[in-house]
Amino acid sequence: MFNFNSQYIVRTIFFLLIMLGFNNARAQKKSYEGAGNLKYVDPLIGNVGQLLQPTRPTVQLPNQMIRMFPQRADFIDDQISSFPLNIVSHRLGQVFSVKPAAKALTEESWKKKMTYDHDLEINRPWYYSTYLVDQEVKISYTVGKKTGIYKFEFPVGSPKALLFDVYNEGESSYKFISDKEITGVETYHGNIKVYMYGAFTSGAAVGVLKDGKLSNGRKIDGNKVKAWIQYPQNVHQVEFKYAISYISEVQAKKNFDNEIKNVGFDQQVKTGENAWAAVINQIHATGGTLSQKRSFYTALYRCYERMVDITEDGQYYSGFDSKVHQTTRPFYVDDWAWDTYLAHHPLRVILNPKQEEDMLNSYVNMYEQSGWMPTFPVLFGDHACMNGFHSTISFLDAHRKGLKNFDLEKAYEGMVKNATQATMIPWRNGPKTELDEIYHNKGYFPALQIGEKEYVPTVDKFEKRQAVAVTLGHSYDDWALGQLAKDLGKADDYRKFNLRGSNYKNLWDNKSQMFMPKDSKGNWVNIDPKFDGGMGGREYYDENNGWTYLWQVQQDVNGLVGLFGGKKVFEEKLDQLFREPLGRSKYAFQGTFPDATGLVGEFSMGNEPSFHIPYLYNYTNAPWKTQKRIRFLLDLWFKDSVFGIPGDEDGGGMTAFVVFSSMGFYPLSPGTPVYTIGSPVFEDVKIDLSNGKTFQLVANNSSVVNKYIQSAKLNGEVLNTPWFTHEQLVNGGKLELEMGPFPNKTWGLGQTGNQETK
Repeated sequence: MFNFNSQYIVRTIFFLLIMLGFNNARAQKKSYEGAGNLKYVDPLIGNVGQLLQPTRPTVQLPNQMIRMFPQRADFIDDQISSFPLNIVSHRLGQVFSVKPAAKALTEESWKKKMTYDHDLEINRPWYYSTYLVDQEVKISYTVGKKTGIYKFEFPVGSPKALLFDVYNEGESSYKFISDKEITGVETYHGNIKVYMYGAFTSGAAVGVLKDGKLSNGRKIDGNKVKAWIQYPQNVHQVEFKYAISYISEVQAKKNFDNEIKNVGFDQQVKTGENAWAAVINQIHATGGTLSQKRSFYTALYRCYERMVDITEDGQYYSGFDSKVHQTTRPFYVDDWAWDTYLAHHPLRVILNPKQEEDMLNSYVNMYEQSGWMPTFPVLFGDHACMNGFHSTISFLDAHRKGLKNFDLEKAYEGMVKNATQATMIPWRNGPKTELDEIYHNKGYFPALQIGEKEYVPTVDKFEKRQAVAVTLGHSYDDWALGQLAKDLGKADDYRKFNLRGSNYKNLWDNKSQMFMPKDSKGNWVNIDPKFDGGMGGREYYDENNGWTYLWQVQQDVNGLVGLFGGKKVFEEKLDQLFREPLGRSKYAFQGTFPDATGLVGEFSMGNEPSFHIPYLYNYTNAPWKTQKRIRFLLDLWFKDSVFGIPGDEDGGGMTAFVVFSSMGFYPLSPGTPVYTIGSPVFEDVKIDLSNGKTFQLVANNSSVVNKYIQSAKLNGEVLNTPWFTHEQLVNGGKLELEMGPFPNKTWGLGQTGNQETK
């Protein structure tokens, strides 16, 4: 006979209530999934990275400032260290942490990690919940634009507290301004003050950690400050609402009052669901497999993580001049142009051109405030990262696709300054150096000879010169600048920069049929382009080897075809790319090239410079090979599982490729208002455009087997080229493809390329 004590009965009843709550949550989750295509979005896809960064189950409103995901190594990790109030920048840090404590509060409580059960976790773009199995606490979260709400459900009869901490070094503070209100300041990136105002559902005992000891003090300032609020044992549920500001403590309170002061948790959940439904349901895809739909719509969700609007009440803080500015338009930050110019910006041009105009207008504002056109604009300013001035390409692309609501002349001024006065040294900002002068005078960025020591102190010791990658990237940037000059009637600039757009030819080695490095005197550096250059090949290339950079001439593919000696050789070299052996074990190769993941031969699906390469078959007499490769790559590397992203996703930089390619077309050459056709995985895709029209792509009989285009019509007329224009898209065109199981090797052999737009 069992002897049940009262505590056991209470805990058993509580556990049953918790499980009932999770069953309700799962039922609620199903009700969320009733909103069209939202049921296909799974933030866990890609949460375990192949070698580098995984995706994160980000909770936010589309392109809004507040982002949250639990702090853990990746999805394999069964412990959470804390919950942030805001992810300030994609992979660049967070501010203000909160965590529950359901045991006696001690000085060590802040250090304890929280074990959770993966199967009891719910991840939606606007809602998150988990169950902490050791503490028997359920945590739920939902998000606003500048606000968030945490709900903590504690076991009855146990101690319970909320613990606050900070993530960054520097002066910070917490202050309880009443027994149910807290304010905080955290210093981010050395000098940026981030302000927080929060309110609890009920008052309780409050305190701080002072000199390593628990204290009943109501305020703490200094470095690594900590605070706590402790509730009576009979309290079951606590809600914590908060707002963040980059402007002031007063503004944080205003953000709170404006957004969630009188809004309940469930109401905010519904607001978030509606916000995501608006963007996810803009594209209607029918047909395809369940897995393909999950990968596609989750990729679309990822494309709304960045950029983020940091405007607060008609003003914003800018890290580009450390001032607060008044504005009538949104101000966006958090963009990594090296990743996003390829497909992410072009996708937004289609889906939300007004927002893209606001983002480019933000770039112009950044130039006016800092004196330079940024490359990786984040909250604290331009984060010198990677190489190239690729925002130039995004401006040209938007301009040529009809976007006007930004100061193009001012933007052009900034781009010219970058192109003529800024250094091209990777991961560096500032004025040009002797290495840049060589590019300006000789048309290539110089490399060191093998064994030669670096003599320019500005060059990063790890990132190196990346000489070939820099030359190829800036050739594209300069071409784009030249095209803008042409459109703006600046004839001299057009001749100058258009000529520089052909600088890629200066590193073409006809003997090896590769782009190879030269030293400052014009001598070839005799390397193995497959493996030389140190970690990531950074002496000469960047994160990838010469086989990837062989194709980095999106602005002049016909010119590249000419270097190979014609379409046939070009096609054969593309075939070889996907079949070329690594020349060593995969272990050895990826030990040197860890970014080059998702390998097929020497092709790396897991890194951005590869995105356009499968589409290059459309420049040959075998467009069917693009159809074959795209389907194979999507199916192989983009699965709807936690392992489903082959490389660093970079907040939409990679998944924009999935969105385009799954729909069946791709912007191979941003800056040219033309799309090239691949192989749609769906039978019917409709894009609701902002002008009230709809672009439709029908792929009759499309299936896993039927991936080859047999024939095509555009707006009812026969189409025998694998291209269509942006104008045809935004006018509400209809592209109709007949699909089959075997390639039609004669389809698409009409005039190809983007030469008609030059």
